[in-house]
Amino acid sequence: MPLYKEQGIVLRSIKLGEADKIVSILTQGSGKIRAVAKGIRRTGSKFGARLEPFTHVSLLLYRGRGSLDTITQAEIVTPFRVVRGSFELIAAGETMLEAVDKVSEEHERNVRLFLLLLSGLRSLDSRPRDAAAVAESFLLKLLSLSGFHPSLSACAGCGMPGPHEWFSAGQGGVVCGECVEHDAGRASVAATSWLDLLARTDLEAAGEATPALAVRKEGRALLYGFTEYHLERRIRSFTLLARQPQPADLVPVAP
Repeated sequence: MPLYKEQGIVLRSIKLGEADKIVSILTQGSGKIRAVAKGIRRTGSKFGARLEPFTHVSLLLYRGRGSLDTITQAEIVTPFRVVRGSFELIAAGETMLEAVDKVSEEHERNVRLFLLLLSGLRSLDSRPRDAAAVAESFLLKLLSLSGFHPSLSACAGCGMPGPHEWFSAGQGGVVCGECVEHDAGRASVAATSWLDLLARTDLEAAGEATPALAVRKEGRALLYGFTEYHLERRIRSFTLLARQPQPADLVPVAP
């Protein structure tokens, strides 16, 4: 069982036996791995709090014969303590971790996905005024990276430039009146334009402005539905993220 070194971001962990945990980690070089941290739940464990979700860690592992490796050493690269200090930031961060966990495959190297998650957590750690907007911008970039980017400015069916007032997750985004199918629903131009803005803007800038509340709610519903449809997974943290209040001190922007 050869030793190997990796760095990664802890996504989640589950209890194993009386003292161990199985930790899911998105690594830079090996993709998502699941590894056993032996004795981590004992008082005085050598791992301490180094393998908590959100933590960017440097690891030394034994490669297992099955699907589980074994962590022998773990050192913190970035703790992202700020993210853990606010419910709003936790909700946004959990959305990022869960979406990455759903979309990533075990032992499938994806450096771009790792760097996107690292950038997302760094953006949250800088205390954005609107953490939920950062998470939603992250989701759009994750969808694009996974090959599911929604068409938001031109018809997903024929490519006709918008604006269009129909939206269909199954058809791939906004659709014109000629291409609209039975599963499409009405969508305001303001909501789809807001999502288009989030898709194009940097994560750092996404949390600095927000639209009117009604536009935000509609755009959020379109994005969450589209994400779950194409990832074919339910994202449980969307419930927490949707409950986050709109920051009162933000100036609404016109997409």
